[in-house]
Amino acid sequence: MTPKILVTGAAGFIGFHMVKKLCASGYQVVGIDNLNSYYDPELKKGRLAESGINAGPLKENELVTSAKFPSYRFAKLDIRDKSALEKLFNTEGFDYVLHLAAQAGVRYSITHPDEYISCNITGFYNILECCRHWPVKHLLFASSSSVYGNRTEVPFREDIPVDKPVSLYAATKKSNELMAYTYSHLYRVPLTGLRFFTVYGPWGRPDMAYFSFSEKITNGEPISIFNNGNLQRDFTYVDDIVDAIERLVNKPETEKEAEPGVKGSALYRILNIGHSDPVVLDTFIRELEKQLQLEAIRINKPMQAGDVLTTYADVSALESIIGKMKHTSLTDGLGRFVKWYRAYKNLPVPENADKSAV
Repeated sequence: MTPKILVTGAAGFIGFHMVKKLCASGYQVVGIDNLNSYYDPELKKGRLAESGINAGPLKENELVTSAKFPSYRFAKLDIRDKSALEKLFNTEGFDYVLHLAAQAGVRYSITHPDEYISCNITGFYNILECCRHWPVKHLLFASSSSVYGNRTEVPFREDIPVDKPVSLYAATKKSNELMAYTYSHLYRVPLTGLRFFTVYGPWGRPDMAYFSFSEKITNGEPISIFNNGNLQRDFTYVDDIVDAIERLVNKPETEKEAEPGVKGSALYRILNIGHSDPVVLDTFIRELEKQLQLEAIRINKPMQAGDVLTTYADVSALESIIGKMKHTSLTDGLGRFVKWYRAYKNLPVPENADKSAV
């Protein structure tokens, strides 16, 4: 029987790419998203259109079938609507759940904290409750590299303490990990938390640096460089992320003790997903300038509240489960993003641009 998987945040950046990957791998896919206005909803509708979903006539909580992928259905549904979620779980009977819906953004969490509590805490609680009452073989959920805060030991391993978050966004993701362990321990829900490291690529989020830099550079506007560009990020191309997740879906954690000196066990784990190859922000900007064939106007600014100096993933635990991760180079990844960005924005392609990037 064909396995069925629920993808929350299916009109989001990673969710959109995940849906296509899972359909190609033979899953029945149900996607949900509330299509909120944290960033331009037209971008989300564009992702849906690429998935064969016409976002124009969507009704709340009503599933529609993709015109491009027969195994994909989508509903405009908010994870904070517990009754709608319960009805969906009761009707569909999911084998797997990939929970990617969240209020994203470190800096936005400083000015809009309520959104993070309602979506990232209450919304995740609703997902956990549904997976408790309508049991699934594996619930995978999005955590974040931001939980590591400003730790200086690198690379970041999953077993180091992460109890000093420097943003509310990070605190909600750490809270998700704690909630997940509790549900796995009490109700035997097989759970995997995924700590993503600076995901980038086509159809990305406009609030991410590479996207906003591209907009400003092409418009001749200055870009803000924080800490003089002396920040490091473990940039991870989106196709590499979705490939790793797809290989994880049917590999839930087996029974595991909490830790030495602590009684109890759970079907639970946390995994980093990154390239394990941090890049200095200044190097990243120079590569982006090369791909755009434009020079940035730079304004140096001090560190921002909630930001961190370095992200650097140790992915040995992940690779012990799925094998070697794909590793798209920064040059290829940014080349593919820039090609998509020019097409999406209807920008002219320079005569000597690399037209082979996909």
